[in-house]
Amino acid sequence: MRIAQVAPLWERVPPPAYGGVELVVGLLTDELVRRGHEVTLFASGDSISLAKLTSVHPRALRLDRTIKDYSVYEMLNLASVYERAEEFDIIHSHVGHGTLAYANLVTTPTVHTLHGIFTPDNEKIFSFGKKQPYVNISDAQREPRLGLNYLATVYNGIDVSSYEFHAQPENPPYLAFLGRMSPEKGAHLAIEIAKETGWHLKMAGKVDVVDVEYFEKEIKPHIDGKQIEYLGEANHIQKNALMGGAVATLFPITWREPFGLVMVESMASGTPVIAIKLGSTEEVISHGKTGFLCNNIQECISAIDQVTELDRYACRQHVENIFSVKHMTDGYEAVYQQVIAERFSQNGHSRSLLSLSSDRI
Repeated sequence: MRIAQVAPLWERVPPPAYGGVELVVGLLTDELVRRGHEVTLFASGDSISLAKLTSVHPRALRLDRTIKDYSVYEMLNLASVYERAEEFDIIHSHVGHGTLAYANLVTTPTVHTLHGIFTPDNEKIFSFGKKQPYVNISDAQREPRLGLNYLATVYNGIDVSSYEFHAQPENPPYLAFLGRMSPEKGAHLAIEIAKETGWHLKMAGKVDVVDVEYFEKEIKPHIDGKQIEYLGEANHIQKNALMGGAVATLFPITWREPFGLVMVESMASGTPVIAIKLGSTEEVISHGKTGFLCNNIQECISAIDQVTELDRYACRQHVENIFSVKHMTDGYEAVYQQVIAERFSQNGHSRSLLSLSSDRI
């Protein structure tokens, strides 16, 4: 099968540090290539992939301070995808609503994975393209009132083998927080939990431009290098070590998290997660087995006393059983087959998808 994978240009694929969408795109793209598909990845020029790489800029946009209008490069990227639409059997978009207007102009179907959330503004364009095929990354992410053509829920997957398993937390013990330093991710609430309990808290994550004021006012004053540590933006090895050595990873979100890859990465490292019960957390965490789902901060605090009783191997096994690259790729292959089969049916073709696939591999 000939597949175009369309990634955001903000980060490299895969990302050197933070970048959940780009990590998922990289893993999916490489696994599709290993399975014999002919894949073209549209991403930043510094991306690393087994697929054929096509780029409109030599490096991730956030690394280039000379750029003043990011939208120009995003439009160039989509133009390069859709002017070549006939070369592909399927186009798989990971860039949100940006592809919706283009997708209606070509006959090659586009599958849209929804990695973000709906807003009053973007709901207008999603309503415009509601008949196009959508994949959500959790059931909680769906908005039935919009009437979108949801085909499936496909959970994000990780390469579990790339995460070292930590059978025991480090001594002296600490709690971990990993994620964007933003109100949505609840970095300030992680600090509140640590302050109220006296626990040592190690934090890592990037500070986006829009969150600089929040970081300066709500986070930085509490960083003392002793009880509250901020380690900056962590790469894969550093993330694994940070979460794997913790007694628990805190996930005190304040928004409807569409997925939350940090939870999966923590459990793969052997560390249970204490999370606020919002968005996808009920689908990712097995309450009482791989972590705890809490309604408020006080419940998070109470959960710390119980978390050491959980089986850290069960956390790892939970990820292997549900959130592996294999499971994710199986899900997307099934979606591709469904979309192409429906296209042939609508066009009056009876040719089997298996024959199409064999032609393209």
